[in-house]
Amino acid sequence: MAETLLKVSDLNVYYGSIHAIKGISFEVKEGEIVTLIGANGAGKSTSLNTVAGLLKPGSGQIEFCGKSLIGVPAHKIVKQGMALCPEGRRVFLQLSVKENLEMGAYSRPDSEVNDSINMVYDLFPRLKERYKQVAGTLSGGEQQMLAMGRALMSKPRLMMLDEPSMGLAPILVDQIFDIIKNLHAAGTTILLVEQNARKALAIADRAYVLETGRIVNTGTGSDLLHDDSVRKAYLGG
Repeated sequence: MAETLLKVSDLNVYYGSIHAIKGISFEVKEGEIVTLIGANGAGKSTSLNTVAGLLKPGSGQIEFCGKSLIGVPAHKIVKQGMALCPEGRRVFLQLSVKENLEMGAYSRPDSEVNDSINMVYDLFPRLKERYKQVAGTLSGGEQQMLAMGRALMSKPRLMMLDEPSMGLAPILVDQIFDIIKNLHAAGTTILLVEQNARKALAIADRAYVLETGRIVNTGTGSDLLHDDSVRKAYLGG
């Protein structure tokens, strides 16, 4: 049986008086692609940001590789083997492609950084072509590739991707999903938050449906892709 890498139990998150996440529980096993789907404002990004240590939970438990992450600062969570590729990409716009990648490797020994950069260039040849270019001048698709490459620089056991296809042209969305499949095939476990529910469910081993901060449905990606209620709500019939 595959090891459970991430286990979230009865998680509650508040923004002031707003109860954003209402007692959700989910898990990700080693080697899986798990996706969280739901409408805007359902709590998908809040869930990822809380797991990553960027938001403080009101109550509940988050365990990674059997150890609690409650109260652990975000940079130490990265060192434990988890990386978040944030919504909106958030690359360092004034830095070059190569400098952005180096920033992603701050938790790694210097001796390993070049090998990791070459690994990212193999995955994203476009970044290799543009390694000296300032990130702010890249296209949206290239910035998304850079954000994913930067997250990979920490050599994560679990990669969390928050809306990787947001704002991209359809041809680039296909490219990003091909890259996610390649990452998975190379051994990276993935927790994916994605507006494009059809594409997310098509590649996911398992999925959870979030509605207004609660998990209302769960199953294999394939089962939910063919579930009538999911089709009506998220897949346009």
